Amino acid sequence: MRMGTPFSDRLLVRWRACLSVRGTAGSLCPAPGPARTAVRGTPGGRRQGWGELEAGTVCCSFLFIPPRAPTGSQTLAVTSFGALPPFQHLCRAGRKRWHYHSHTTALITRFPHAHPRPPPRARPRPSARVPAARPARPQPGTQGWEAPPRAMAALGGLAAGALLLLLLLLLLAAGLYCCYVRHVHAKYDHIPGAPRESFLLGHLPIVWRMLEKQELIHDLFLQWSEKYGPVIRFNAFHRVSVMILSPEGVKEFLMSPQYPKDRLVYGRIFNMFGVRFLGNGLVTDRNYEHWHKQRKVMDPAFSRTYLIGLMETFNEKAEELMEKLEEKADGKKEFSMLTMMSRVTLDVIAKVAFGMELNALSDDRTPFPHAVTMIMKGMTEMRIPFVKYMPGKQKMIKEARESLRLLRRVGKECIDQRREAIQSGKEDTLDILTQILKGDALEETRDDENILDNFVTFFVAGHETTANQLSFTVMALAQHPEIMERVQAEVDEVLGAKRDINYEDLGKLKYLSQVLKESLRLYPPVPGTVRWTEKENVIEGVRIPANTTVIFSTYIMGRMERYFEDPLTFNPERFSKDAPKPYYSYFPFSLGPRSCIGQVFAQMEAKVVMAKLLQRFEVQLVPGQSFKLLDSGTLRPLDGVMCKLKPRSLPKGFQA
Repeated sequence: MRMGTPFSDRLLVRWRACLSVRGTAGSLCPAPGPARTAVRGTPGGRRQGWGELEAGTVCCSFLFIPPRAPTGSQTLAVTSFGALPPFQHLCRAGRKRWHYHSHTTALITRFPHAHPRPPPRARPRPSARVPAARPARPQPGTQGWEAPPRAMAALGGLAAGALLLLLLLLLLAAGLYCCYVRHVHAKYDHIPGAPRESFLLGHLPIVWRMLEKQELIHDLFLQWSEKYGPVIRFNAFHRVSVMILSPEGVKEFLMSPQYPKDRLVYGRIFNMFGVRFLGNGLVTDRNYEHWHKQRKVMDPAFSRTYLIGLMETFNEKAEELMEKLEEKADGKKEFSMLTMMSRVTLDVIAKVAFGMELNALSDDRTPFPHAVTMIMKGMTEMRIPFVKYMPGKQKMIKEARESLRLLRRVGKECIDQRREAIQSGKEDTLDILTQILKGDALEETRDDENILDNFVTFFVAGHETTANQLSFTVMALAQHPEIMERVQAEVDEVLGAKRDINYEDLGKLKYLSQVLKESLRLYPPVPGTVRWTEKENVIEGVRIPANTTVIFSTYIMGRMERYFEDPLTFNPERFSKDAPKPYYSYFPFSLGPRSCIGQVFAQMEAKVVMAKLLQRFEVQLVPGQSFKLLDSGTLRPLDGVMCKLKPRSLPKGFQA
């Protein structure tokens, strides 16, 4: 306690019921009254020491601190809360007027500088009039009520304590998380891979920079595979994924049903921005038994006998595309081949799979092409961390949600109508949905949500992948005129003046098949697949720990020199009858029991469309466009393959 400053400007605080009093030496005196009051010790002296205050039956200790000047003040520190009332009474009874205040648990007393006290003034007698009633104090919770200072200070103390505790917990959690990340690093650092750019983020900063530049992340992994080998790791926070780019690993993981699809990767497309997306459909179902039951129900709809019956629809929709292209075939009009292919494949899948006439080619007002575009855009944006909370993305998110609701609503109406027609015996439509509903009835299961999941799966994936393949094939052929000339010669030889293509014609278009396969090698719409291993494996001499995400990429393996000679050259001869077969290094439709159920369907459709296109038109690419690839869940041409068409001289006897 400082004693050098003027006492009139000093404020003394004692916590926990400690009262500090200052006054002129000898100012404390016995108070009149029946109670015996005494002050013993050294008050008024010049030496510091302990004394005792006795007031009635209450006795307490006080500490006397002498003043530094003759006119200074003495200080008595009361150390017992119980002695406060009598001590205050003694203060009032002294030669000076003593003032005191209380605030929360601190007792504060302030006194003026010691000087002779003037004679007291005569106090006026109290008036006989009745004092005015005091206004009622506002009750807690009502208007005008304010928390007392003691409560406010208590709340402030609690808030500060809670904030400090939260900060300590966060620091503890961060420390434990860093320890866990270090443990994960030690578990996987024996696997080859590029150096991490960040302890916590791992390789994510590289990925984010490439996505910002619209560069393909698969090309980065291709570079890593050439430098570090066919088994490489990828770090992201506390997770490590292992990319396996060897036929040995592909055979082990994809040909066996014991490795399910990865929960984190495929679980992310169960919903999209809070709306059910692919759910538990054929692509995303992780439960092998449930998936096998679905596949068993749908297999008859993709049998050879059934697909032959779809040739009429393939021809009809492809012919509608040719009519639209003829309107543009003046050698001057520029258009996006990807847009045209997306519309025709959308019409095909809607008619063949669900018996719906969308007329996407002829009706620009139909909402379905835009809905699918927004869904694919949503799949791209979903990979950005915290995209749901970004103000600039809210419009896109809203449109993606509305697009998903549109597809599921239309699918529900279609399912209800088709089921009612089947039960009444009026249904004779030859489409995939009818086959699924009939198989569902035979299995005595009824799960409309699951059927809707597959409706969305076929609607989105069933047309998007084929449209991308057709666009890439047109791009590759236009870049290699000699290959286009050869495949056109084959089409002319097989089809001649025929307008419609039958199933037998498809088998004769062998070089066209090679062209389509080579296009899938360089530009696979689905670049790869992901599995989860619950046991430890050794691939290419590298130990892969249990409970690990493993990634397989047909895009990367299709461009590796160890599997394909001169891999970046478009060469359909790789898939000729005499060429060596690329076992387990080429899998655009995956491999094993979880391979794509619609691969034969897709290749039949692609052959019909490409054969008609090559039969009737010469294709030129618009100069100056980019031929980069965009990963939007599927690989697609970034600039849409901008083209110009010229009509070909048709064989004599051709009936348009």
